[in-house]
Amino acid sequence: MNGQPQTGVDRGQIVRRLLITVLFLPINGIVNATIVLTTLFQYVYLLITLQHSEPVRVFANKVISYGYRVWRFISLNENLRPFPFTEIPGEMELPEEEVTFP
Repeated sequence: MNGQPQTGVDRGQIVRRLLITVLFLPINGIVNATIVLTTLFQYVYLLITLQHSEPVRVFANKVISYGYRVWRFISLNENLRPFPFTEIPGEMELPEEEVTFP
């Protein structure tokens, strides 16, 4: 023994996960861009109408939840592969009932 604990994983499994991780890096970029664009749209809409768009809020919340799952997988904190390998995750937290501006 060389003093390292046995993990029961081989290099082939590590390489497969690394390749999937590399696939998710550009997907994560698209998710981040979508969040930024959605946020900008929401503020423009809010400035024009003085109220937020509920469908945009719900969409943004779902995209953020998906992005969180992607980051957990990429950083080796979760084993469940994100969409498109599994179903799209639901919202992790519901949005606030009312948005306030202090």
